[in-house]
Amino acid sequence: MGKLEPNVHVDQELLAQARAAGLSVEQVAEAALRAAVAKADPAAVDARAAKWAAENAEAIKAHRARIEKYGVFGEDFRTW
Repeated sequence: MGKLEPNVHVDQELLAQARAAGLSVEQVAEAALRAAVAKADPAAVDARAAKWAAENAEAIKAHRARIEKYGVFGEDFRTW
């Protein structure tokens, strides 16, 4: 899925503070939008997760089969 460049206006001082703190405005904005969408429409999040799971079902199945056959990487080094 591609990304768009929306025209967003942000307070200059706030933007300067965010940049000075090393924050990625794009990542913060995207995370905030995801959280807002999840709160406003939880069914949409569930539908997106179900779509992802369906699209990746074959890879998930292969991954689970590999773990069942060979175990988890580093399992023989675990002490717990």
